[in-house]
Amino acid sequence: MADSRASATPAADHPVYVIGGGPGGLAAAHALRARGIRAVVLEKSDAVGASWRRHYDRLRLHTTRRLSALPGLPMPRRFGRWVARDNVVRYLEKYAEVHALEIVTGVEVTRVERNPDGTWLLRATGGRELTAGAVVVATGYNHTPHIPDWPARDTFTGDLSHASAYRNPEPYAGRDVLVVGIGNTGAEIAVDLVEGGAKRVRLAVRTAPHIVRRSTAGWAAQYSAVLVRRLPVALVDRIARPMARLSVPDLSAHGLPRPTSGLYSRVNEGSIPVQDVGIIDAVRKGKVEIVAAVERFEDGKVVLADGSHVETDAVIAATGYQRALEGLLGHLDVLDERGKPVVHGARSPRNAPGLYFTGFTNPISGMFRELALDAEKIAKAVAHTGGVATRDAVTVQVRAAR
Repeated sequence: MADSRASATPAADHPVYVIGGGPGGLAAAHALRARGIRAVVLEKSDAVGASWRRHYDRLRLHTTRRLSALPGLPMPRRFGRWVARDNVVRYLEKYAEVHALEIVTGVEVTRVERNPDGTWLLRATGGRELTAGAVVVATGYNHTPHIPDWPARDTFTGDLSHASAYRNPEPYAGRDVLVVGIGNTGAEIAVDLVEGGAKRVRLAVRTAPHIVRRSTAGWAAQYSAVLVRRLPVALVDRIARPMARLSVPDLSAHGLPRPTSGLYSRVNEGSIPVQDVGIIDAVRKGKVEIVAAVERFEDGKVVLADGSHVETDAVIAATGYQRALEGLLGHLDVLDERGKPVVHGARSPRNAPGLYFTGFTNPISGMFRELALDAEKIAKAVAHTGGVATRDAVTVQVRAAR
Protein backbone atom coordinates (compact mmCIF):
# COMPACT_ATOMS: atom_id res chain seq x y z
CA MET A 1 0.00 0.00 0.00
CA ALA A 2 1.24 3.48 -0.76
CA ASP A 3 2.06 6.09 1.84
CA SER A 4 -0.92 8.42 2.26
CA ARG A 5 0.37 10.91 4.79
CA ALA A 6 -0.36 13.95 2.67
CA SER A 7 -3.94 12.92 1.98
CA ALA A 8 -5.17 12.55 5.56
CA THR A 9 -7.28 15.45 6.81
CA PRO A 10 -8.56 14.59 10.30
CA ALA A 11 -11.01 16.98 11.90
CA ALA A 12 -9.42 19.62 14.07
CA ASP A 13 -11.62 19.14 17.11
CA HIS A 14 -10.80 15.49 17.83
CA PRO A 15 -7.78 13.88 19.50
CA VAL A 16 -5.61 11.04 18.30
CA TYR A 17 -6.67 7.84 20.02
CA VAL A 18 -3.96 5.29 20.74
CA ILE A 19 -5.32 1.77 21.21
CA GLY A 20 -3.14 -0.12 23.69
CA GLY A 21 -1.19 0.92 26.78
CA GLY A 22 1.94 -1.14 26.22
CA PRO A 23 5.36 0.28 25.33
CA GLY A 24 4.37 1.03 21.73
CA GLY A 25 1.21 2.88 22.67
CA LEU A 26 2.89 4.87 25.44
CA ALA A 27 5.80 5.85 23.20
CA ALA A 28 3.46 6.98 20.44
CA ALA A 29 1.34 9.00 22.88
CA HIS A 30 4.39 10.80 24.25
CA ALA A 31 5.78 11.54 20.79
CA LEU A 32 2.44 13.02 19.75
CA ARG A 33 2.15 15.03 22.95
CA ALA A 34 5.68 16.37 22.47
CA ARG A 35 4.48 17.87 19.17
CA GLY A 36 1.51 19.49 20.87
CA ILE A 37 -0.98 16.91 19.60
CA ARG A 38 -3.70 15.61 21.90
CA ALA A 39 -3.26 11.87 22.35
CA VAL A 40 -5.47 9.64 24.48
CA VAL A 41 -4.42 6.08 25.27
CA LEU A 42 -7.21 3.53 25.57
CA GLU A 43 -6.17 0.43 27.54
CA LYS A 44 -8.56 -2.47 28.09
CA SER A 45 -6.90 -3.68 31.31
CA ASP A 46 -6.63 -1.74 34.55
CA ALA A 47 -2.99 -0.66 34.14
CA VAL A 48 -0.33 0.06 31.54
CA GLY A 49 2.02 -2.70 30.45
CA ALA A 50 -0.57 -5.42 30.90
CA SER A 51 1.18 -8.01 28.73
CA TRP A 52 4.46 -7.50 30.55
CA ARG A 53 2.77 -8.07 33.89
CA ARG A 54 1.65 -11.49 32.66
CA HIS A 55 5.03 -12.76 31.47
CA TYR A 56 6.93 -15.48 33.31
CA ASP A 57 8.93 -14.47 36.37
CA ARG A 58 12.49 -14.91 35.11
CA LEU A 59 12.00 -12.99 31.86
CA ARG A 60 14.46 -10.23 31.03
CA LEU A 61 14.72 -8.05 27.99
CA HIS A 62 17.00 -9.68 25.43
CA THR A 63 18.02 -6.21 24.33
CA THR A 64 20.26 -3.87 26.28
CA ARG A 65 18.91 -1.30 28.69
CA ARG A 66 20.49 1.58 26.74
CA LEU A 67 18.90 0.53 23.43
CA SER A 68 15.52 -0.30 24.96
CA ALA A 69 14.51 3.09 26.37
CA LEU A 70 11.47 4.82 24.93
CA PRO A 71 11.60 8.46 23.76
CA GLY A 72 12.12 10.99 26.50
CA LEU A 73 13.11 8.75 29.43
CA PRO A 74 16.23 6.60 29.87
CA MET A 75 15.95 3.34 31.75
CA PRO A 76 17.63 3.64 35.18
CA ARG A 77 21.15 2.22 35.43
CA ARG A 78 20.17 0.29 38.55
CA PHE A 79 18.04 -1.96 36.32
CA GLY A 80 21.23 -3.49 34.95
CA ARG A 81 22.12 -4.34 31.38
CA TRP A 82 19.36 -6.92 30.88
CA VAL A 83 16.22 -5.46 32.40
CA ALA A 84 13.99 -7.81 34.40
CA ARG A 85 10.26 -8.10 33.76
CA ASP A 86 9.21 -6.30 36.95
CA ASN A 87 11.55 -3.42 36.18
CA VAL A 88 10.11 -3.14 32.67
CA VAL A 89 6.69 -2.73 34.28
CA ARG A 90 8.07 -0.12 36.70
CA TYR A 91 9.62 1.74 33.80
CA LEU A 92 6.36 1.82 31.83
CA GLU A 93 4.47 3.09 34.88
CA LYS A 94 7.10 5.80 35.42
CA TYR A 95 7.06 6.67 31.74
CA ALA A 96 3.33 7.37 31.82
CA GLU A 97 3.73 9.42 35.00
CA VAL A 98 6.72 11.50 33.93
CA HIS A 99 5.17 12.43 30.61
CA ALA A 100 1.71 13.00 32.12
CA LEU A 101 0.14 10.82 29.47
CA GLU A 102 -3.62 10.83 29.16
CA ILE A 103 -4.58 7.21 29.73
CA VAL A 104 -8.02 5.72 30.18
CA THR A 105 -8.05 2.15 31.48
CA GLY A 106 -10.84 -0.40 31.41
CA VAL A 107 -11.91 0.55 27.89
CA GLU A 108 -11.60 -1.96 25.08
CA VAL A 109 -12.03 -0.79 21.50
CA THR A 110 -13.94 -3.44 19.57
CA ARG A 111 -14.24 -1.85 16.12
CA VAL A 112 -12.71 1.03 14.17
CA GLU A 113 -14.69 2.62 11.35
CA ARG A 114 -14.07 5.43 8.88
CA ASN A 115 -16.46 8.39 9.03
CA PRO A 116 -17.52 10.17 5.82
CA ASP A 117 -15.87 13.40 6.97
CA GLY A 118 -12.43 11.77 7.27
CA THR A 119 -12.50 11.23 11.02
CA TRP A 120 -12.55 7.84 12.71
CA LEU A 121 -15.25 6.23 14.83
CA LEU A 122 -14.13 3.91 17.63
CA ARG A 123 -16.73 1.61 19.11
CA ALA A 124 -15.76 0.54 22.63
CA THR A 125 -17.08 -1.33 25.63
CA GLY A 126 -20.02 0.14 27.46
CA GLY A 127 -21.59 1.39 24.23
CA ARG A 128 -19.02 4.15 23.83
CA GLU A 129 -18.59 5.80 20.45
CA LEU A 130 -15.46 7.94 20.21
CA THR A 131 -14.47 10.19 17.35
CA ALA A 132 -10.77 10.45 16.49
CA GLY A 133 -8.79 12.67 14.19
CA ALA A 134 -6.34 9.81 13.74
CA VAL A 135 -5.85 6.36 15.26
CA VAL A 136 -2.71 4.52 16.34
CA VAL A 137 -3.20 0.77 16.80
CA ALA A 138 -0.73 -0.58 19.35
CA THR A 139 -2.44 -3.69 20.66
CA GLY A 140 0.74 -5.71 20.43
CA TYR A 141 2.58 -8.47 18.62
CA ASN A 142 1.74 -11.01 21.34
CA HIS A 143 -1.98 -10.45 21.73
CA THR A 144 -3.92 -13.71 21.73
CA PRO A 145 -2.26 -17.01 22.75
CA HIS A 146 -2.38 -19.68 20.05
CA ILE A 147 -2.42 -23.43 20.68
CA PRO A 148 -2.51 -25.59 17.55
CA ASP A 149 -5.62 -27.66 17.06
CA TRP A 150 -3.81 -30.95 17.51
CA PRO A 151 -6.04 -33.95 16.84
CA ALA A 152 -7.47 -35.46 20.04
CA ARG A 153 -5.78 -32.90 22.24
CA ASP A 154 -8.88 -32.84 24.45
CA THR A 155 -8.20 -36.48 25.36
CA PHE A 156 -4.87 -35.66 27.00
CA THR A 157 -5.19 -36.39 30.70
CA GLY A 158 -2.18 -34.34 31.80
CA ASP A 159 -1.89 -30.57 32.08
CA LEU A 160 -1.99 -28.73 28.75
CA SER A 161 -1.43 -24.99 28.79
CA HIS A 162 -0.07 -22.16 26.69
CA ALA A 163 3.25 -20.58 27.61
CA SER A 164 1.39 -17.35 28.41
CA ALA A 165 0.04 -19.08 31.53
CA TYR A 166 3.50 -20.12 32.73
CA ARG A 167 4.93 -18.12 35.63
CA ASN A 168 7.66 -20.21 37.27
CA PRO A 169 8.75 -23.86 37.61
CA GLU A 170 7.31 -24.43 41.07
CA PRO A 171 4.15 -26.30 39.90
CA TYR A 172 6.33 -28.58 37.77
CA ALA A 173 8.92 -29.65 40.33
CA GLY A 174 9.46 -33.42 40.17
CA ARG A 175 7.29 -33.74 37.06
CA ASP A 176 7.87 -34.75 33.44
CA VAL A 177 7.26 -31.78 31.14
CA LEU A 178 7.14 -31.41 27.35
CA VAL A 179 7.66 -27.88 26.04
CA VAL A 180 6.48 -27.39 22.47
CA GLY A 181 8.30 -24.80 20.37
CA ILE A 182 11.86 -23.52 20.45
CA GLY A 183 11.44 -19.81 20.08
CA ASN A 184 12.93 -17.60 22.77
CA THR A 185 10.00 -18.31 25.09
CA GLY A 186 10.08 -22.08 24.72
CA ALA A 187 13.85 -22.27 25.12
CA GLU A 188 13.87 -20.12 28.24
CA ILE A 189 10.95 -21.94 29.87
CA ALA A 190 12.73 -25.26 29.25
CA VAL A 191 15.84 -23.94 31.02
CA ASP A 192 13.73 -22.53 33.84
CA LEU A 193 12.07 -25.92 34.36
CA VAL A 194 15.43 -27.68 34.56
CA GLU A 195 16.76 -25.19 37.07
CA GLY A 196 13.49 -25.36 39.01
CA GLY A 197 13.59 -29.09 39.63
CA ALA A 198 11.46 -30.68 36.93
CA LYS A 199 12.17 -34.43 36.74
CA ARG A 200 12.47 -34.48 32.96
CA VAL A 201 12.25 -31.74 30.34
CA ARG A 202 11.78 -32.38 26.64
CA LEU A 203 11.58 -29.72 23.97
CA ALA A 204 9.62 -30.46 20.81
CA VAL A 205 11.18 -28.84 17.74
CA ARG A 206 9.79 -28.71 14.20
CA THR A 207 12.49 -26.53 12.64
CA ALA A 208 15.92 -26.03 14.17
CA PRO A 209 16.39 -22.34 15.02
CA HIS A 210 19.36 -20.05 14.70
CA ILE A 211 20.87 -19.66 18.16
CA VAL A 212 23.02 -16.65 19.06
CA ARG A 213 24.89 -15.68 22.18
CA ARG A 214 23.18 -12.78 23.90
CA SER A 215 26.57 -11.22 24.47
CA THR A 216 30.12 -12.17 23.45
CA ALA A 217 33.06 -10.52 25.26
CA GLY A 218 30.71 -7.70 26.25
CA TRP A 219 29.43 -7.15 22.71
CA ALA A 220 25.65 -7.60 22.72
CA ALA A 221 24.06 -9.47 19.83
CA GLN A 222 21.72 -6.51 19.49
CA TYR A 223 24.63 -4.26 18.48
CA SER A 224 25.37 -6.51 15.52
CA ALA A 225 21.68 -6.66 14.66
CA VAL A 226 21.42 -2.86 14.55
CA LEU A 227 24.51 -2.65 12.32
CA VAL A 228 23.16 -5.12 9.74
CA ARG A 229 19.51 -4.04 9.93
CA ARG A 230 19.54 -2.31 6.53
CA LEU A 231 22.01 -4.55 4.71
CA PRO A 232 20.92 -6.96 1.95
CA VAL A 233 19.49 -10.18 3.33
CA ALA A 234 21.86 -12.43 1.38
CA LEU A 235 24.90 -10.51 2.64
CA VAL A 236 23.82 -10.78 6.28
CA ASP A 237 23.20 -14.50 5.81
CA ARG A 238 26.78 -14.93 4.53
CA ILE A 239 28.25 -12.89 7.39
CA ALA A 240 26.23 -14.70 10.05
CA ARG A 241 27.18 -18.22 8.97
CA PRO A 242 30.88 -18.22 10.00
CA MET A 243 30.11 -16.17 13.10
CA ALA A 244 27.64 -18.80 14.25
CA ARG A 245 30.16 -21.58 13.73
CA LEU A 246 32.68 -19.72 15.87
CA SER A 247 30.35 -18.80 18.72
CA VAL A 248 27.79 -21.61 18.92
CA PRO A 249 28.74 -25.30 19.17
CA ASP A 250 27.31 -27.89 16.80
CA LEU A 251 24.34 -29.47 18.57
CA SER A 252 23.47 -31.91 15.78
CA ALA A 253 24.26 -34.92 17.94
CA HIS A 254 21.69 -33.64 20.43
CA GLY A 255 18.93 -33.16 17.88
CA LEU A 256 19.57 -29.53 16.91
CA PRO A 257 21.39 -29.37 13.57
CA ARG A 258 22.54 -26.06 12.21
CA PRO A 259 19.79 -24.45 10.11
CA THR A 260 20.18 -24.75 6.36
CA SER A 261 18.56 -21.38 5.65
CA GLY A 262 20.24 -18.08 6.43
CA LEU A 263 19.74 -16.20 9.68
CA TYR A 264 18.36 -13.01 8.15
CA SER A 265 16.27 -14.94 5.63
CA ARG A 266 14.59 -16.63 8.57
CA VAL A 267 14.04 -13.27 10.27
CA ASN A 268 12.22 -12.03 7.18
CA GLU A 269 10.00 -15.09 7.45
CA GLY A 270 9.13 -14.10 11.01
CA SER A 271 11.60 -16.30 12.91
CA ILE A 272 13.82 -14.35 15.30
CA PRO A 273 17.05 -16.09 16.44
CA VAL A 274 16.97 -17.73 19.86
CA GLN A 275 19.17 -15.88 22.32
CA ASP A 276 21.11 -18.24 24.54
CA VAL A 277 20.21 -17.82 28.20
CA GLY A 278 21.26 -21.36 29.08
CA ILE A 279 19.68 -23.51 26.38
CA ILE A 280 23.00 -24.46 24.76
CA ASP A 281 24.48 -25.91 27.95
CA ALA A 282 21.19 -27.53 28.93
CA VAL A 283 20.99 -29.36 25.59
CA ARG A 284 24.68 -30.33 25.57
CA LYS A 285 24.41 -31.80 29.07
CA GLY A 286 21.21 -33.67 28.25
CA LYS A 287 19.15 -31.73 30.78
CA VAL A 288 16.83 -30.58 27.99
CA GLU A 289 16.10 -33.37 25.50
CA ILE A 290 15.25 -32.39 21.94
CA VAL A 291 12.41 -34.38 20.37
CA ALA A 292 10.40 -34.16 17.17
CA ALA A 293 7.43 -31.87 16.66
CA VAL A 294 4.03 -32.71 18.10
CA GLU A 295 1.58 -34.21 15.60
CA ARG A 296 -1.39 -35.34 17.70
CA PHE A 297 -2.54 -36.91 20.95
CA GLU A 298 -3.51 -40.54 21.33
CA ASP A 299 -4.52 -42.67 24.34
CA GLY A 300 -3.30 -40.04 26.76
CA LYS A 301 0.09 -39.80 25.05
CA VAL A 302 1.69 -37.26 22.75
CA VAL A 303 2.48 -38.54 19.25
CA LEU A 304 5.50 -36.91 17.62
CA ALA A 305 6.30 -36.36 13.95
CA ASP A 306 8.80 -39.24 13.97
CA GLY A 307 6.09 -41.63 15.13
CA SER A 308 7.27 -41.93 18.71
CA HIS A 309 4.82 -41.74 21.62
CA VAL A 310 5.63 -39.62 24.65
CA GLU A 311 4.13 -39.99 28.08
CA THR A 312 4.35 -36.77 30.05
CA ASP A 313 2.69 -35.07 32.99
CA ALA A 314 2.37 -31.68 31.36
CA VAL A 315 2.59 -29.99 27.97
CA ILE A 316 3.47 -26.30 27.73
CA ALA A 317 2.72 -24.92 24.27
CA ALA A 318 5.17 -22.15 23.41
CA THR A 319 3.44 -21.94 20.06
CA GLY A 320 3.11 -18.22 19.59
CA TYR A 321 0.35 -15.67 19.42
CA GLN A 322 -2.12 -14.23 16.98
CA ARG A 323 -2.51 -10.51 16.34
CA ALA A 324 -6.33 -10.86 16.56
CA LEU A 325 -7.01 -7.69 14.56
CA GLU A 326 -9.72 -9.11 12.31
CA GLY A 327 -12.68 -8.09 14.48
CA LEU A 328 -11.23 -4.64 15.05
CA LEU A 329 -10.08 -3.82 11.53
CA GLY A 330 -10.83 -6.72 9.18
CA HIS A 331 -13.54 -4.81 7.33
CA LEU A 332 -11.14 -2.01 6.38
CA ASP A 333 -8.92 -4.09 4.06
CA VAL A 334 -5.77 -3.09 5.94
CA LEU A 335 -4.55 -6.59 6.93
CA ASP A 336 -2.63 -9.12 4.89
CA GLU A 337 -3.51 -12.79 4.49
CA ARG A 338 -1.86 -13.58 7.85
CA GLY A 339 -3.83 -10.91 9.69
CA LYS A 340 -0.92 -8.49 10.03
CA PRO A 341 -1.16 -4.79 9.10
CA VAL A 342 -0.01 -4.07 5.56
CA VAL A 343 1.97 -1.04 6.77
CA HIS A 344 3.55 0.15 9.99
CA GLY A 345 5.17 3.24 11.43
CA ALA A 346 4.71 6.51 9.56
CA ARG A 347 2.71 5.02 6.71
CA SER A 348 -1.05 4.67 6.55
CA PRO A 349 -2.83 2.36 4.12
CA ARG A 350 -3.91 4.17 0.96
CA ASN A 351 -7.55 3.39 1.69
CA ALA A 352 -7.30 4.34 5.37
CA PRO A 353 -5.42 7.63 5.80
CA GLY A 354 -4.89 8.59 9.42
CA LEU A 355 -4.67 4.96 10.62
CA TYR A 356 -1.25 3.95 11.97
CA PHE A 357 0.26 0.76 13.37
CA THR A 358 3.14 0.10 15.75
CA GLY A 359 4.45 -3.07 17.36
CA PHE A 360 3.33 -5.59 14.77
CA THR A 361 6.78 -6.50 13.49
CA ASN A 362 9.43 -8.49 15.34
CA PRO A 363 12.66 -6.80 14.25
CA ILE A 364 16.09 -8.33 14.72
CA SER A 365 17.33 -5.03 16.18
CA GLY A 366 14.97 -5.15 19.17
CA MET A 367 11.28 -4.51 19.69
CA PHE A 368 11.60 -1.62 22.15
CA ARG A 369 14.14 0.16 19.94
CA GLU A 370 11.88 -0.08 16.90
CA LEU A 371 8.83 1.02 18.91
CA ALA A 372 10.74 4.14 19.92
CA LEU A 373 11.68 4.89 16.32
CA ASP A 374 8.15 4.22 15.07
CA ALA A 375 6.67 6.54 17.70
CA GLU A 376 8.67 9.51 16.44
CA LYS A 377 7.83 8.70 12.83
CA ILE A 378 4.12 8.39 13.54
CA ALA A 379 4.04 11.68 15.45
CA LYS A 380 5.85 13.42 12.61
CA ALA A 381 3.42 11.98 10.07
CA VAL A 382 0.36 13.03 12.09
CA ALA A 383 1.78 16.52 12.60
CA HIS A 384 2.48 16.76 8.89
CA THR A 385 -1.16 16.08 8.01
CA GLY A 386 -2.34 18.82 10.36
CA GLY A 387 -5.86 19.25 11.66
CA VAL A 388 -5.70 17.06 14.76
CA ALA A 389 -6.60 18.53 18.10
CA THR A 390 -3.94 20.11 20.26
CA ARG A 391 -3.63 19.08 23.89
CA ASP A 392 -5.87 21.81 25.23
CA ALA A 393 -8.37 21.96 22.39
CA VAL A 394 -10.89 19.33 23.36
CA THR A 395 -12.55 17.57 26.23
CA VAL A 396 -11.79 13.88 26.00
CA GLN A 397 -15.12 12.24 25.30
CA VAL A 398 -14.27 8.90 26.84
CA ARG A 399 -14.00 10.36 30.34
CA ALA A 400 -17.51 11.70 30.14
CA ALA A 401 -18.72 8.34 28.94
CA ARG A 402 -17.31 6.35 31.85
